[in-house]
Amino acid sequence: MKYIIFDFDGTLADSTAVLASAWNTIAQKYKFKGIELKEIESLKKLSIAERSKLFDFPMYKLPMILPQFYRLYRQSLNDVHLYKGMKEVLMEIEKRGYKILIISSNSQENILEFLKMNGIHCVSDVLCSNRIFGKDKVIKKFLKDTDITPSDVLYIGDEQRDIAACKKAGVPIIWVGWGYDSIEVVQQEEPDYKVATPHEILNII
Repeated sequence: MKYIIFDFDGTLADSTAVLASAWNTIAQKYKFKGIELKEIESLKKLSIAERSKLFDFPMYKLPMILPQFYRLYRQSLNDVHLYKGMKEVLMEIEKRGYKILIISSNSQENILEFLKMNGIHCVSDVLCSNRIFGKDKVIKKFLKDTDITPSDVLYIGDEQRDIAACKKAGVPIIWVGWGYDSIEVVQQEEPDYKVATPHEILNII
């Protein structure tokens, strides 16, 4: 194994409040249903399709909404926080000789600025998909461009779509229990590994 790849939102970064605020601004503009923070825990038990139905949001509008969404996100970057213990995990992974990447559907600009703000210098590259369900293509392209096999990579993410993307790319995945999809949503996808704390990631590696 050579590369450890992290998802960003919900895995490295706790952006719950910022995501909710950005969504509510867009919801008000386009007449979708807004989010209350007290609803977040119950939303974790719903799939993306179920959430879109709940918020009266047609998924085909996603390409139009995402650029606006991440611009709003950028304005509140100070309110996005690294999960406790995650910086130490990243430093230990680098110390063990692995290369660290981030693959996310957030914008590269947002992620690079966040890493800079938090003094994280061990991430060798940030690759982003402009489609919320396009991570498998980004992973496959990365494998091809670096001429490595899926067994050279371990992905770490928090959502059902992360697991689905990894299965399409043939890459093993650790699902983290502190993110945006609960175990009820992801267990049918059968992630290779499950962890409840950042430190457990090191045990699996």
